Amino acid sequence: MILTMFRKYWMLTLFPLQPESEVFEITDFTTASEWERFVSRVEEVLNDWKLIGNNSSKPPEKGEYTSGTWEEKTQDINFADFKFSVTHHCLKQESEEGEGKEEPEEDAFPTAMQDLLCMNNDFPPRAHCLVRWYGMREFVVISPGANCEAIISESKCNLLLSSISISLANTGCQVPMFVQIQQKWRRMYHGECQGLGVRTDFEMVHLRKVPSQYNHLSGLLDIFKSKIGCPLTPLPPINIAIRFTYVLQDWQQYSWPQQPPDFDALLGGEVGGVEFGKLPFGACEDPISELHLATTWPHLTEGIVVDNDVYSDLDPLQAPHWSVRVRKADSPTCLLGDFLTEFFKLCSKKESTEEILGRGPVEEEGKDDISHALSKLTEPTAVPIPKLSVSNMVHSARKRIRRHRRVDESPLSNDVLNSILLYLFPDAAVDKSSSENSETKASQLNTDGKPEEKESDDYNLYNQLKSAPSDSLTYRLALCVCLVNFYHGGVRAVAHLWQEFVLEMRYRWENNYLVYGLASGPPDLRCCLLHQKLQMLNCCIERKRARDDGRKTAEGGKERERGRERKVSGSTGTENGRLGPESAEMGREVSPGKSWDSWSDSEGEDEFFECLSDTEEMKEAASTDGEKGGAKVAKPEGRLHPHGKLTLLNSQEPLYIPVTQEPAPMTEDLLEEQSEVLAKLGTSAEGAHLRARMQSACLLSDMESFKVLHYLAVQKPADLTRHLLPCILHAAILKEKEEESVEDILSARKAIQQATSHASKLLRHPSPDYKKLEDVITQLIAVETVIARSRSLKAKFGIGKAEQGDNAEDLERFVSSLLEEPEVSVIGAGRGPAGSIIHKLFVSAQRAALLAPLDEDTGRGGGADDKKPMGGASVPDFPPPAGREILLRTCVPRPAPYSKALPQRLFCVLMREDFRLAGAFSSDTSFF
Repeated sequence: MILTMFRKYWMLTLFPLQPESEVFEITDFTTASEWERFVSRVEEVLNDWKLIGNNSSKPPEKGEYTSGTWEEKTQDINFADFKFSVTHHCLKQESEEGEGKEEPEEDAFPTAMQDLLCMNNDFPPRAHCLVRWYGMREFVVISPGANCEAIISESKCNLLLSSISISLANTGCQVPMFVQIQQKWRRMYHGECQGLGVRTDFEMVHLRKVPSQYNHLSGLLDIFKSKIGCPLTPLPPINIAIRFTYVLQDWQQYSWPQQPPDFDALLGGEVGGVEFGKLPFGACEDPISELHLATTWPHLTEGIVVDNDVYSDLDPLQAPHWSVRVRKADSPTCLLGDFLTEFFKLCSKKESTEEILGRGPVEEEGKDDISHALSKLTEPTAVPIPKLSVSNMVHSARKRIRRHRRVDESPLSNDVLNSILLYLFPDAAVDKSSSENSETKASQLNTDGKPEEKESDDYNLYNQLKSAPSDSLTYRLALCVCLVNFYHGGVRAVAHLWQEFVLEMRYRWENNYLVYGLASGPPDLRCCLLHQKLQMLNCCIERKRARDDGRKTAEGGKERERGRERKVSGSTGTENGRLGPESAEMGREVSPGKSWDSWSDSEGEDEFFECLSDTEEMKEAASTDGEKGGAKVAKPEGRLHPHGKLTLLNSQEPLYIPVTQEPAPMTEDLLEEQSEVLAKLGTSAEGAHLRARMQSACLLSDMESFKVLHYLAVQKPADLTRHLLPCILHAAILKEKEEESVEDILSARKAIQQATSHASKLLRHPSPDYKKLEDVITQLIAVETVIARSRSLKAKFGIGKAEQGDNAEDLERFVSSLLEEPEVSVIGAGRGPAGSIIHKLFVSAQRAALLAPLDEDTGRGGGADDKKPMGGASVPDFPPPAGREILLRTCVPRPAPYSKALPQRLFCVLMREDFRLAGAFSSDTSFF
């Protein structure tokens, strides 16, 4: 007990109790911090991408940075809650056999250091900015992730630089690594590259204005020398490469050759209707906005050239190397593209024709119920005897419309409408005085076309696009709808034209006139649905004409038989002293192409002819012949040909194969509907019976034609546009093929093939994706722009003029290269054929800018008076350079005289509002 109390007292004396607020806290320093985890994650990425060690490779070929393929890999990492993106950029190079497998030397410099001194790819026209500034073929960039703020504070920048330095040292990676700092638009990068005993620091300076003391080569050389701090005397030679860029924006001598078409004259009625079949093409503005001339001095040394604040030897005409690039106008206005775009917009309209133009003429005349239209086909109506023509029909149809709408309210004027209708229906001008003439002309017009043209791939393009032949009525209608939509009132003009078109179709049906511009036979399922509907209407008209001709023949036979009877009985054509109605009817001259049914009302409304089928009429005719002719035997009908040597039972008569009924022509929508119904009938006996009846159904011309007319009448402008869109795309592709064949542009030819293939896949679908069809239109607009650019450049370089002579082919290749490549070298620099033209372009722009007279002999050889327009000041041939790039390179030991000689590089960019120094300075770290 006493011992226990003593122990407690001793413990309290040595370790007195502390307040609760001063409880001792232990920190575990073995736990990794956020910064350490970030460094570890960077090292993991470098290991995953196998960027460890030095992978030696052959030096890059000249121009390989531009023509080669660059690969990129990206990985996201975090520093606490801040996201970073790590990207690896590498030029893909195919090593030859036996190369790239040998182990590199132990003390070999990293590949990036070797690239700093390589001169094969200076000033690449298309590459990452770090490739242009440092000439590297492989590097890694760490940049802030999307929607993350920029790294601006100096402490954060230093922390990131320390992170990559540790990662490179721990992994042994010799690929340079950069960190993007400051705002992204400034393109500021700091980085580091480590090798065995060597290191390169990548530093950058970016200012808005160029300091006056560094606005020339002499000042930049001073910066470079002071930065490398070479202890050797004299300093090793510094290699210099200089590139000046001049911009030409004012094309004074060469205006844009494209002139917009005069559509007022085109549609004024004075120009032939054939002009309607031509889509416009070309840009309304110059698609080439600027020409950039780069004059380069690739190999200079200090002392050879002088460039300071008072004098410069850098004359662009004396530069040994010229290269040119063109800046293309952003989305120039193109005629064909505008037509396609405005036409495509009609697809989204919701209004019907009646809502746009008011109630149609059929409804205005009291035919509110469409069922009344059937009575129109059966009730007797008074038809005037005078000859009918399409021209008269068009005139009377427009008169009916104008009774309900004033002339000045019509979207299309009379002249425009007449021109369009004559283009769509040229048979309206054909004389219909004789039946034989009319039939011959109609057959010629409906089958007109050059055989060699129809066999061409361009003609058969409608099969791929599911449109219509380029010589068909549907194709011409699409062109007219596109034209009136763009220039004559948009959707109202389209509705007006469509209303007139439907009236024409109704008139042709009522008067047995075949529709012009459609191939005979059943509907072609390879074409668009509207074309099939029009072909179906033609089939109905043909069947109706055949039925009327058969009835006319039967009636004529009856009349001839009655005449023979009267002749035998002594009759002279009178019955009970009066002229019989048949004789009077036969005495009339029937107008060609007129429906036989329509003549039945001429003798009075009490007489009615029942519509009989062809079979019933033939039976009646046969029975009549049998009764009238007595022993006369009717000729057998319905025989196709004998069936071999087979005969009838108990007879020597041969067995004939009968003439079977052909399937009724149907459009694809009806075929699909019928197939669905047939599939739903099932396999029962009743279903099979109904299926057989449906499949053996014959074409009823009256009913079917009333449905090809009602279908047309209820189409909205948007529906019409969707039907005609394949034809418009077809016409646009043909137009671009025609224009490209003149210019011979490989890229445009390939783009047309891609657009055609894309459109073909979309249009073959029953319900095409119109969003994707809009992409096809965008492709076609891009092709039109390329062709317009080619024409603009050819005009500027005088291609096609007789004075070019032997240089024409070289200039054509030069212009073609400008369209295909980012930058093109000028053969002969300023003294070559292309260089001379470029020089003249700049001289013309300079004279125009300074209001100086332009002499025919422009350039250095001009007279002294021509160069002193205002106040005696001379006019330079070139404006001040828009940008100057100076590249300084050398190889010196750093930091001590006994250090290794390592590559040093400084890339300088001097522009009006941009001054950038991108330096790569290497040092020996073996003893430092």
